Amino acid sequence: MPRASIDDSKRMNLRISPEVKAKLVRAAALRNTDLTNFVTQTALREAEAVIEAAEVLRLSERDYARVLALLEDPPPPNEKLRAAIAALPDAP
Repeated sequence: MPRASIDDSKRMNLRISPEVKAKLVRAAALRNTDLTNFVTQTALREAEAVIEAAEVLRLSERDYARVLALLEDPPPPNEKLRAAIAALPDAP
């Protein structure tokens, strides 16, 4: 799992070129908002999409039915699974 950066500050500094800043300011104006709100909302939407892509597994109906069937009636353990179980430390 990626390491999360902890920052208690409410500020975030970005170094961007004047051209990039001008484009962001123009886009914010077109949305009738300020630069901070525009950048925050846009970045937040992208962050949510990235997190969803990393955490959500989408299955077809066929694959979903297969997973449910395997959960309800799992196959017997094979040799690799038995070896993995044997290698686990004893639970307290």
